[in-house]
Amino acid sequence: MNSQQANMEELNTLYLGDCLTEMRKIRPNSIDLIYLDPPFFTEKKHSLKNRDGSTTFSFNDIWGDQESYALFLHERLLVMRDLLSDTGSIFVHCDKSANHIVRALLDAVFGAENFQSEIIWHYKRWSNAKKGLLPSHQNIYFFSKTKNFKFRKVFTAYSDATNLDQILQRRTRNKDNKSVYARDANGKIEIGDAKQGVPLNDVWDIPYLNPKAKERVGYPTQKPLLLLDRIIELVTDEDDVVLDPFCGSGTSCVAAKLLKRRYLGIDQSEDAINLAQSRLQAPVKTDSALLTKGRDSFAKQDSVILECLKGLAFNPVNRNQGIDAILIEQFENTPVLVKVQKSDETLAEAATRLLKAASKKGSKRVFLVQTLIDLNDLPPSRDNIDMIVIQTPSVQIQARSLA
Repeated sequence: MNSQQANMEELNTLYLGDCLTEMRKIRPNSIDLIYLDPPFFTEKKHSLKNRDGSTTFSFNDIWGDQESYALFLHERLLVMRDLLSDTGSIFVHCDKSANHIVRALLDAVFGAENFQSEIIWHYKRWSNAKKGLLPSHQNIYFFSKTKNFKFRKVFTAYSDATNLDQILQRRTRNKDNKSVYARDANGKIEIGDAKQGVPLNDVWDIPYLNPKAKERVGYPTQKPLLLLDRIIELVTDEDDVVLDPFCGSGTSCVAAKLLKRRYLGIDQSEDAINLAQSRLQAPVKTDSALLTKGRDSFAKQDSVILECLKGLAFNPVNRNQGIDAILIEQFENTPVLVKVQKSDETLAEAATRLLKAASKKGSKRVFLVQTLIDLNDLPPSRDNIDMIVIQTPSVQIQARSLA
């Protein structure tokens, strides 16, 4: 779109031009989130071909000195501050080349008191050995405009080392203000409220886009949609407005569209605008359990169990013969446990282990996923525990064929 003819009040639109000029056409206090992935002060020209090699995308990141780079960003950050609503936030992406410059500028423009987090985006990349440490992270600075900023809590899965009782049992403070397990009148440890997981921290292990990823379009510095999803969901609601003044291939705009947010994207490269527009018309997102769950948890959690629990809100449980997962939602204020029958255990053995664990944890309802044909009887239930057995589709088909 020709930026000279564009009305910047029109949302869900991309604009061609220098963001310093284009942002001045936007109404003040009208943006809920600004995400920018500006030049990193690498002093290099970046270029990359698209998947079929028909187009080369490139941009210059050569400044000559820090003062020129700092002035460039400072002018634009001042305008961005005026565009943010009082509940709005800004996320600025950078790396070791200029993170010290970016942080100082953000402190000056938004105030050090409005600094919220320095997010470390950690990833694994393979490269030829060179003198020095291999870079495996980038920085994302999170500042708010005021103290009254929007923020939504996000939870991640518990680690393998987490004790099951830490998930289930309620804690309180004793007379010395120390955290202890809460006990009822009979001295029994109380079951706590449903827990959604561990609050998200500031180190995000999100894989870098590999060359064969479906969403990869061949644009230099393209970021994964999952990274932008997380940022947008943290600080915005549906219908909020997201601005990316250096939109490049349009990842932030695509993420905003998929999450039902409105967006404005600006870039001075016509090739980038055209590429972003094509992505918005037909969004592609890499659908991978590796991306969703993270490398470590995916590798350690049995893939059969994950497949059986797909679509459920749960906390995985490791190193426990009787439990594979605890559902987020409780039943009559007690934890709902789930066990998937293993290939080396009978259904009766699986049920016995599940019921034993349920009795210890005070569960009133549990689910056993049957993965193998087994004609033996189940053990009787105990302690008024409602055990529901669910057969996988393969077991149901085999059972019917044998009937």
